[in-house]
Amino acid sequence: METTVLDGVLFARLLRGGAANLKANVTTVNDLNVFPIPDGDTGDNMFLTINAGAQAVGEGSSLSQTAGKAASGMLLGARGNSGVILSRIFAGLAKGFEGVEAADAAALGKAFESGVTEAYGAVSVPVEGTILTVLKDSVNFANVRLDENSTLESYFQDFKKELALSLDRTPDLLNVLKEAGVVDSGGAGLGYIIEGMMNALGGADSELDSTSGTAARSVDLDAFTEDSVLEFGYCTEFLLRLQSSKVDIDSFEVEELISYLNTAGDSVVCFREGSIVKVHVHTKSPGNILNHMQQFGEFLTFKMENMTLQHNENHMQEKFAPKVSKPHKPFAMVSVAAGDGIKDAFTSLGCDVVVDGGQSMNPSAEDMIEAFEQLNADVIFVFPNNSNIIMTANQAAQLYEGADVRVVPTKTIGEGYAAISMLDTTVGDTDAIMEDLKEIIAGVVTGLVSRAVRDTEMDGVDVRKGDFIGFVGDKIYVDSESRNTAAAALCEATKAGRYDIMLLVCGADASPEEAQALYDELHQAYKRTEIVMIDGGQPIYDYIIILE
Repeated sequence: METTVLDGVLFARLLRGGAANLKANVTTVNDLNVFPIPDGDTGDNMFLTINAGAQAVGEGSSLSQTAGKAASGMLLGARGNSGVILSRIFAGLAKGFEGVEAADAAALGKAFESGVTEAYGAVSVPVEGTILTVLKDSVNFANVRLDENSTLESYFQDFKKELALSLDRTPDLLNVLKEAGVVDSGGAGLGYIIEGMMNALGGADSELDSTSGTAARSVDLDAFTEDSVLEFGYCTEFLLRLQSSKVDIDSFEVEELISYLNTAGDSVVCFREGSIVKVHVHTKSPGNILNHMQQFGEFLTFKMENMTLQHNENHMQEKFAPKVSKPHKPFAMVSVAAGDGIKDAFTSLGCDVVVDGGQSMNPSAEDMIEAFEQLNADVIFVFPNNSNIIMTANQAAQLYEGADVRVVPTKTIGEGYAAISMLDTTVGDTDAIMEDLKEIIAGVVTGLVSRAVRDTEMDGVDVRKGDFIGFVGDKIYVDSESRNTAAAALCEATKAGRYDIMLLVCGADASPEEAQALYDELHQAYKRTEIVMIDGGQPIYDYIIILE
């Protein structure tokens, strides 16, 4: 039977179907990464983003409310460029469905047009041949074929037909895709989402685990016995929807709520997005907090864990860093990094908070906001240190209202390290400081050495699976069976001897003996360059070579 009406319940089911189908094909999307190193994370980022929306909608209510909840969930859960763009597509759908209880195929088409507008608006310089093109082509094709007999099934069939064709054309629009022999990964991810929505429309059951694919942990009942003492309290998290029947939502002050939570517990993270308040708190009396919160609204989600039990089981992996009362300062810094050595280095340079993340492990907008919440500063400088995290950082900066958040567009660990080490705030002018930081990162070269995951030919270099490649940005300079040989050849290709300082950051897979041998070789070859070796412990990159 053909479906002519899209309501909130059906929208929620379609969303879960899209998320479930993408989850089943995450590896396929990840493997479409252009660069031949193990950094493919488009599928993971898109799934984590859409799953955040699917978990936020519940079973659905009106179409307007359900689409709004999905957009809000994705806004906070967005990861990576592909995730941010996906979140903006659904933000556009939510705008198109504002005030609508249910929609027909024509209204769905108009909402998708709004999605196209929002997605393109999220990218400062839109690039054709990406998910943006695939979305635009699919919407245009499907919308032109709308008539009085159109159903949701016919609309999605037209959408999917053109999506497949547009996806196949992406290598003709982007040489980097053609050279790598792949189609756009974001467009492919969108294809799996639409396919999953069509499956759900056809009646397929698509239940999603609220833990986003992580296995549920069994509870060791012996870890907290009749004689145990509640030492650490309860890790309590929830989403609260403010209710107009209880408070004046427009004038509701979240700062007063934060003050209350700090008296009732600690490690407080609390922020507001529209009429939804997100709370995380450690407390021994969660009931008191829950009763207090119901003065303002009703709970959408709730999670509570006994931290004494977690501690005794020795798998306490608290997501939120403890919030301490920090003195006010005019400027603060937040950086993103992976690897204990690199994170320690950023901290030693004066970085206030280091968010765990990097290539293949992009933090969400919510993760970034939680880092901002730990600070007491007028201006927060954010160093993403990865091109795939900059959009997420910008989205988090726009959401956060507690400080003037400035995202420094650092695309590599090298740029971040140089910018933080040379940051000078004495001028006091935030705009001037940002210009100085941009000049600093423009003068930094970051060379990377990593193992190739497939055979290819790029930039005239014959890359063989399993070899080590040395590259800067998108340009590959060398392929070698040895990580040290690749690193040394990369230094030669980038004329490392012209630089005053070289930082050799050694990854988790480079043995101490190998790292020392490379240091000795480079020290001998570049005697006028000061070489500093750091045990970074980072994944993926065997060596990061920073030239200043």
